[in-house]
Amino acid sequence: MKRRNRCKLIAAIMAGVMTLSLLSGCGAKNEPTEATDPITVYMWSNMLYESYAPYVQSQLPDVNIEFVVGNNDLDFYKFMKEHGELPDIITCRRFALHDAVGLKDQLMDLSTTQEAGAIYDAYLGNFTNTDGTINWLPLCGEVDGLIANRALFEEYGIPLPTDYDSLVSACQAFEAVGIRGFVADFAYDYTCMGVLQGLSIPEINSMEGRMWRSGYEDPEDETAGLDDTVWPGAFVRMEQFIEAVKILPEDVELDYDPVIEMFTEGKAAIIRAGGWNVVDFQSRNVDAVFLPYFGQNGEQWLLTYPQFQVALNKDLEKDEARQEKAMQVLSTMLSEEAQNILAQGGDVITYSQTIDLEMSPYLDNLKPLIEQNHLYIRIASNDFFSVSQDVVSRMIQGEYDAQQAYEAFNTQLEQPKEDTEEIVLSLDRSYSNIFDKEGGNPAYSAMANSLRGYYGSDVLIAPANSFTGSVFQADYTEKMVGNMIMPNPLESWQREMTGAELKEYVRASVEGIEGGFIPFNLGSLPTVSGISIEVQEKDGAYTLTRVLRDGDEVGDEDSFHVTCLNIADDMAPFLAAEDHGFEKDELRVKQQWTAFIKDGGTMAEPTPYLTVK
Repeated sequence: MKRRNRCKLIAAIMAGVMTLSLLSGCGAKNEPTEATDPITVYMWSNMLYESYAPYVQSQLPDVNIEFVVGNNDLDFYKFMKEHGELPDIITCRRFALHDAVGLKDQLMDLSTTQEAGAIYDAYLGNFTNTDGTINWLPLCGEVDGLIANRALFEEYGIPLPTDYDSLVSACQAFEAVGIRGFVADFAYDYTCMGVLQGLSIPEINSMEGRMWRSGYEDPEDETAGLDDTVWPGAFVRMEQFIEAVKILPEDVELDYDPVIEMFTEGKAAIIRAGGWNVVDFQSRNVDAVFLPYFGQNGEQWLLTYPQFQVALNKDLEKDEARQEKAMQVLSTMLSEEAQNILAQGGDVITYSQTIDLEMSPYLDNLKPLIEQNHLYIRIASNDFFSVSQDVVSRMIQGEYDAQQAYEAFNTQLEQPKEDTEEIVLSLDRSYSNIFDKEGGNPAYSAMANSLRGYYGSDVLIAPANSFTGSVFQADYTEKMVGNMIMPNPLESWQREMTGAELKEYVRASVEGIEGGFIPFNLGSLPTVSGISIEVQEKDGAYTLTRVLRDGDEVGDEDSFHVTCLNIADDMAPFLAAEDHGFEKDELRVKQQWTAFIKDGGTMAEPTPYLTVK
């Protein structure tokens, strides 16, 4: 889509002067209040923003909580720490103590809290630092393993696997009749890593394996490699599995959707997937059954990973009242009711002695393993993700045998990490992401104004969770520029609108729409650019009262070129009509924003866009 008069519009936006009170770090600061100093909670994914965050807020109506969809990457929070703005509460899914070392001195020790005491010791050990402190607590866990098409097994009279040998025999029997025995989406790092670890859980979880992991997860330096006792055998088992079940060189390109399609169409008998996939398949009348990873020693294990880990900023200890509020938020986040919201599909397991989560009847066969505590929490450092994909892919393509794979993996882990990424954006101003009833969110306004310039639109409308926090006076690498946009697939839609249509779209964004997102606190109200809006707040609900352009009310017959940012699910109600008129850009917003900055684009200044009465 053509960007209309982009440079001219950017210049106009950049020329807009706003009051200094909207700027972080400019002029004198007022003393913090409940309104200006909320408890900030950063969510690893938009999925938490849709139902989990509203529940937490509903249980603590007197606590001002600023929920932000941050990033599923501890490097994002290290960047925030470097610029003095680590959130009060952090959640992260891709997690390892190995990666969290750089944050340790800024996080609270939770080892003596009731919340930590409720977690089974077998799992809590994975989050305990060598000095006995605990900064991170796991919530309910997802299970990862093998899923078999039971109907296909029955059709061909092949017994369901019960151990490693019968798994291999079943795969080979299906290959003999022209059906793939096993396929997986090896295009993804988490699949390469999961299969590599899953095949060797008994060994990695042995005394020797736990000793190695303890050293790796909390190292004194960042160059801890593999040991020479446990890990060589892991690559031998991976090599044997690739050969035995006929994983093909082209499988390194297999994406998720083709694998699911092969499974549902009866072209593949077994895939690697999660417990939620079983629930989903059964809802679509595909008779799927979840299988654990089978160790060659006869043991069965579930590979698991927490929905996310949560930590608290140590600065909370400086203010007893704020610390107490943050602990209330943490307790609510870890409560049985909140975790059951995360377990909507009944596809998760609990790590807590005090939490009872409903499990889907389709996963009843997993209960014996859960009762035996045969639950393995994956090693999930950033290095393990990236190196697993590189090395396992090369094994599948025949470039590495087991010994070469072990050596390559170890070498990459031990290699010192150098920060050589190019700076693509340098900012000399910073903008806070704390919401203000008189003006809105300065950081989000700056982002929205910048993107409106990029798209060449008269108006831009974005959910509050589109952007990931404050804009810092800092040098940004390409990765950190991308991290300014929410990690989920945020997309952009363009449309010509009359003033009446624009007001209806804004109304639905403020007041909520059936099948879409409903704002649940002040910070979740939408961000707009090119217009300003007035909102009435009453009993936790929001009503749009005015839409203004340049201080004048928008007329029904006025015309606008509008850009709407949203994720597909929340945009769906606006696309229901056949003649909805929206045109979606091919690239996602994160890609567009990154390309814009790399091409020389810069940050527009914020403008007041919202008044709440």
